[in-house]
Amino acid sequence: MQFSFANQGLAWSDAYFLTEGVLNTVRLAVAATLIGTLGGIVLGWLRTVSLTMRIATAPFIDILRSVPMLIQLILANSLLSILGFGSSPFWFGTVALGAWMSAVTAEVVRAGLLSVPSQYRKSARSLGMNGYQELLYISIPLAFRTALAPWIGLVLSLIKDSALAGVVGYVEYMRSTQILITRTHETWLLLMGAGLFYFVICYPVSRYSRHLERKVRV
Repeated sequence: MQFSFANQGLAWSDAYFLTEGVLNTVRLAVAATLIGTLGGIVLGWLRTVSLTMRIATAPFIDILRSVPMLIQLILANSLLSILGFGSSPFWFGTVALGAWMSAVTAEVVRAGLLSVPSQYRKSARSLGMNGYQELLYISIPLAFRTALAPWIGLVLSLIKDSALAGVVGYVEYMRSTQILITRTHETWLLLMGAGLFYFVICYPVSRYSRHLERKVRV
């Protein structure tokens, strides 16, 4: 079914516009998750190394965890523009979301590593393992079991927060939906479609995470 543009209705061609928004959302979420997770793993490990590293990294983590994502996106856009980085809205969004993801992932990683009983680490060292071998073969596998569920929760939050990237000009799915709502006034239909989209993306991730949790605990 197609509505005429004279009545500002939806048209089949709008499906292509929404599809582009879907792909933009997926690209942004994947890029920010990869960057943020890798950065968070390094930061989380550093925060367990010494008190000095914990104090040095605390401002970065505390600020990003406390400031709303919307403000972070606007500030990242302004700061990078002032510094002369003529990046696309995609990279503005990726930097802001990736930085937030690294901060919150760091705390999950830190908690996971600290949850490993000290007796396990001492036993590994007594068997002749050095610090990196103990970390690789003992602490990381055990910490992974503890950190998996919280990390999945962070990924789901990031997917939903990617909708805020529209404030820096990135046309992700929610932004494309808002554009069509302004033009067609089909508010209920488009918002229900947006809600369904995020459900279809997030629910399988949540279900699969439960499968992984059961698998790693066997």
